Amino acid sequence: MTTIYDPSHQAYLDEADLRAEMTRVYDLCHGCRLCFNLCPSFPTLFDFIDQRDGDVASMTVAEQDKVVDECYQCKLCFVKCPYVPPHEWALDFPRLMMRARAVRTSSGKRPSSEKLADQFLGRTDLIGRLSTLAAPVVNALTGTPSSLARRAMQATVGIAAERLLPPYARQRFTTWFAKNRHAGEPAHGATPQATATVFPTCFVEYMEPDIGKDVVRVLAHNGVACQVPQGTRCCGAPWLHSGNVEAFVAAARRNVAALSTDVAAGRDVIVAQPTCAYVLKKDYPLYLGTPAAEELAAHTFDPAEYLMRLRSGGETTLETDFDGTVPESVTYHVACHLQAQNIGLKSRDLLKLTGTAVNVVSRCSGIDGTWGYRKENYALARKVAAPLKRDIEAAGGEVVCGDCLLANGAILQETGRRAVHPIQIVARAYGLGDGGADGDNGGDGAGGEAAGES
Repeated sequence: MTTIYDPSHQAYLDEADLRAEMTRVYDLCHGCRLCFNLCPSFPTLFDFIDQRDGDVASMTVAEQDKVVDECYQCKLCFVKCPYVPPHEWALDFPRLMMRARAVRTSSGKRPSSEKLADQFLGRTDLIGRLSTLAAPVVNALTGTPSSLARRAMQATVGIAAERLLPPYARQRFTTWFAKNRHAGEPAHGATPQATATVFPTCFVEYMEPDIGKDVVRVLAHNGVACQVPQGTRCCGAPWLHSGNVEAFVAAARRNVAALSTDVAAGRDVIVAQPTCAYVLKKDYPLYLGTPAAEELAAHTFDPAEYLMRLRSGGETTLETDFDGTVPESVTYHVACHLQAQNIGLKSRDLLKLTGTAVNVVSRCSGIDGTWGYRKENYALARKVAAPLKRDIEAAGGEVVCGDCLLANGAILQETGRRAVHPIQIVARAYGLGDGGADGDNGGDGAGGEAAGES
C-alpha cells in the first residue's frame, strides 16, 4: 500500500494504485470523522461506509467517485486533519481528490460535456481578452441568470444558467497600469522602502481591475514601488482542478519563468486572489519540483499579508494615519483558500487598523475554483453557501468585504450585497482612489455594469 501524491511519480496515474490509496484514506477518515461538517464529500463517504457496517473495501467505484465529485477543493480538511504529513499516515485528502480527477481525465472516460466545460473554464486568458474587447455586449448577454443566452451557455459549455457571473471590464488592469505607471511610484519621488510585482490574476485583469488599482495605490502610499510582470498568464488553477496536469504544469512553468526574473531583481510578488496565491505558494513547488518554483513561493504574498509584514518588519513601516473614509463596521468573509495558506487573518488585522469594527464570517461559498460554476454542482453549491448567507445577514455591517472574488460573487448571489476587496476599504481609508468601497454596498443581486473605464 503506497501513499502517492507526487504527480511526477510513475504510479500517480495508475488507477489500481489510486483505488487502493482511496480505500486506505477513506478508512482512516471513517475512523476519525473530524471533518464531518466541512463539505458534502465527508457525509457522503460516511453514509456509504455506514451502509456497509464499516467495510470500506466493499465500496463501489461509483461510490468512491461520488466522494471525489463532491469535493470542491476548499482545502480546509487538510488544515483540520491531525494526520497530515509528517504524521506516519500522511493524509492529504484534497490532493487525493485531485489525483483522482487527474486519473479520470487521463483515462479519457469523462463525458464530453465535462471536457468542453474544462476547455471553456481553463482558457481564461483567451475568453478574458475577447470578452473585454466587447464587454458591454458580453455583459448584456451573460449578466442575467437563466436568460436565453445563459441557457445556451449551460447547454454548450456546462456553466450553470442560474449562476451569477461577474461582468467583464471595459479596460484591463494591465492596460490601465501601462497608462498610469506613476501610480506605482511612491509619492513625491520618495526612495522606495521595498519593491513589488503585482500579479493581476484573471479576475483582476479582466473583471475587477479596480482591485488591482487599489493594490498599487496602497502599496505606493506605503513606499512600495510597484510594477506588473511581463509574460505571465492565468495561474492554471482551472486546469489543475479539472485534472489536466499537463496543461497546469505548462502554465506553471511559463509563470515561474516570467516571475523568477522579478524575484531575482529583489521584488516580492503580490497576488490579490487567494486561490491564485495558494497555487503559486503550494502547487507550483509540488508540480514543478524546481528551486525556481520554491523561490517564487517564498516571495509570494497576499496584499494584506504583505502590508502587515511591512508593519512588523524592523526596517519597514506601514502608514497608520487614516484620514479618508472609514465605515463604522465591516463584515469580513474569510476565504477558504486564504485559510489554507495558514497565514492568519491578515485582512482582518489590517482593517482593524483603520478603526472600523470588524465582524468575521468564516463559511464556504461553494464556488472554490470552478466547481460551483458547473451545472452539475450548482444546486449543491447553493446548499453549501446557505450558512454563508445566514451569517452575513446576521452580522449586518455597513460594508461587506472578502479577499476572494469567487466567493464575493456567491455573496452577491446569496445576499444581494456586493462585497468589495479589503484593500479597497483600506484605499478609501487612506483617501486614495475614486470610490468603490465607501457607503452601503447593498445591491439587487444583478451582475451590474462592467468595472473600469472605457
